[in-house]
Amino acid sequence: MLPRGRPRALGAAALLLLLLLLGFLLFGGDLGCKRRKRGGRAGAPGCFPGPLMPRVPPDGRLRRAAALDGDPGAGPGDHNRSDCGPPPPRPSKCELLHVAIVCAGHNSSRDVITLVKSMLFYRKNPLHLHLVTDAVARNILEMLFHTWMVPAVRVSFYNADELKSQVSWIPNKHYSGLYGLMKLVLPSALPAELAHVIVLDTDVTFASDISELWALFAHFSDTQAIGLVENQSDWYLGNLWKNHRPWPALGRGFNTGVILLRLDRLRQAGWEQMWRLTARRELLTLPATSLADQDIFNAVIKEHPGLVQPLPCVWNVQLSDHTLAERCYSAASDLKVIHWNSPKKLQVKNKHVEFFRNFYLTFLEYDGNLLRRELFGCPSQPPPGAEQLQQALAQLDEEDPCFEFRQQQLTVHRVHVTFLPHEPPPPRPHDVTLVAQLSMDRLQMLEALCRHWPGPMSLALYMTDAEAQQFLRFIEASPVLAARQDVAYHVVYREGPLYPVNQLRNVALAQALTPYVFLSDIDFLPAYSLYDYLRASIEQLGLGSQRKAALVVPAFETLRYRFSFPHSKVELLALLDVGALYTFRYHEWPRGHAPTDYARWREAQAPYRVQWAADYEPYVVVPRDCPRYDPRFVGFGWNKVAHIVELDAQEYELLVLPEAFTIHLPHAPSLDISRFRSSPTYRDCLQALKDEFHQDLSRHHGAAALKYLPALQQPQSPARD
Repeated sequence: MLPRGRPRALGAAALLLLLLLLGFLLFGGDLGCKRRKRGGRAGAPGCFPGPLMPRVPPDGRLRRAAALDGDPGAGPGDHNRSDCGPPPPRPSKCELLHVAIVCAGHNSSRDVITLVKSMLFYRKNPLHLHLVTDAVARNILEMLFHTWMVPAVRVSFYNADELKSQVSWIPNKHYSGLYGLMKLVLPSALPAELAHVIVLDTDVTFASDISELWALFAHFSDTQAIGLVENQSDWYLGNLWKNHRPWPALGRGFNTGVILLRLDRLRQAGWEQMWRLTARRELLTLPATSLADQDIFNAVIKEHPGLVQPLPCVWNVQLSDHTLAERCYSAASDLKVIHWNSPKKLQVKNKHVEFFRNFYLTFLEYDGNLLRRELFGCPSQPPPGAEQLQQALAQLDEEDPCFEFRQQQLTVHRVHVTFLPHEPPPPRPHDVTLVAQLSMDRLQMLEALCRHWPGPMSLALYMTDAEAQQFLRFIEASPVLAARQDVAYHVVYREGPLYPVNQLRNVALAQALTPYVFLSDIDFLPAYSLYDYLRASIEQLGLGSQRKAALVVPAFETLRYRFSFPHSKVELLALLDVGALYTFRYHEWPRGHAPTDYARWREAQAPYRVQWAADYEPYVVVPRDCPRYDPRFVGFGWNKVAHIVELDAQEYELLVLPEAFTIHLPHAPSLDISRFRSSPTYRDCLQALKDEFHQDLSRHHGAAALKYLPALQQPQSPARD
């Protein structure tokens, strides 16, 4: 849902104050930049940050970067010098800034989101993101940006697989693989009409407005086409270890984590032929690239120094294993971009790493909902669906007792599908995915569920940004969970006062990849043999286009936190007979599962058909393309019941499986259940939702919907759990 009101703006201001305080604590308050012109004074206003390299005596002065354009008095050692002077003019308030990022896979997609958060936090201009992605990253990021609905942000996707052939001939030892070479082909891959673009690695974090970086295009001469910060290590000097032989570079070379590209000039200069010829020549004597595209960029710049415009060091503060970045940030007035360019990332060794890590974690765990900010005074195309959403929100009456229900129904939650690496299951005609949803307080169920269900799962998790990181650490710490690559976790970011249970179920259901799904809840453990039994039953019953059926898995419960889980129906019946198990909700809500006919199930040897009845809410196995859950039901009550009504209205048979079972484990009541039990208003609002549901049912199914009217008019029991 698009944010309204001041509290979120205050949250952003509070974060800014926190970041300023961290900077003050690290640098002791000496945040003024130092004059580098002769006779200048420290702390003068309007000057650029100081250089990465220490100042040297005049007789040993490193030649200035003007040598890139033929000035013999300049040299590579001053690539990071940024003498004080008037800053470049900022782009106009509403100028569209273009940013290109190469991203592949699940982990890289998470990195992109943190990078984008940092850009959005500081930005004052509309952005157009050009994302070169593989299929996995596109699936993730397309859904994320569609549901994020950030104003004045456009996103275009480019198929990385179509570019692989252009770089696959280059041997590369860098961990980024083929994707680490794709920045080389951006001039031809991006639209021909695009003249300027900022290119970023996924492991950078902004500490300033990106428009300041864009403004540095104004420093380019007529021939310069590539803006880069000097490499902040001795890698290209070749003296890090014995027999270290790097690719050729000017002095320390340049780092390509942050690049300004004049695409129009590169195309005119024949960039594609230029880098290819250089790479082929160097590969005659070098076995492979060590730093991916960076090696080839540097080799080209060594041969064509007039192409490069050195950028101030603060625009790419590099935290690598052998970094010299302290020479930059200890003299700078402020930092602009932090680059985690070590394979160790946040675990890199650096005496100031705690400061940089805290800065990064601030954005990693920052509530992305707060970044749905309008750029006032900049007309832009609203995100798809944003106008209709705002109109619907404007029609709500805040005095309505059911206002929070209405508002929650309209909330568009950010969705990050396949939050962790996931291997899709191989195609099998009768395969089944377990579908469920959960929040942070149910994470402890996951290990047991993985032991009971060996098949694929699709789970939607309702969490804040910070909780999502806790969840990530929880998975990494569990050998059981870390080993399961067939469990797809989809994070739906929390917003609003009520639990969007059916929206969560729909996210998990939409991401299931098998022909059939078992619609369960996270606090149930299926029989150990259920996965194999369901697949066999689907095949034996001939389900599919010939027969539309929902297979009912009988539900039981235990009130004990410790009990011996039955391995068969015989063992379950023994536990049932001694009172260690009960049919599900037998004491509080027998109507919910009574139509399953447990007495018949005890003796059944074959599947049997049952009829729909009021308030029936069994756990079922259905085809993946079954009706979706009704998202109007938020919080507690009637969320599964309405789905079974819809299945019955669409003439699904209800077939009870004789050897199947699932068992509910005890847990503390949720907040929504407590509110349902204690609040008459809550129950009145639920009844209003039921009435609206029946009206929609009548519109879709006509007179057949009259069958459900008595059930919809019955009051919901407040005792139900």
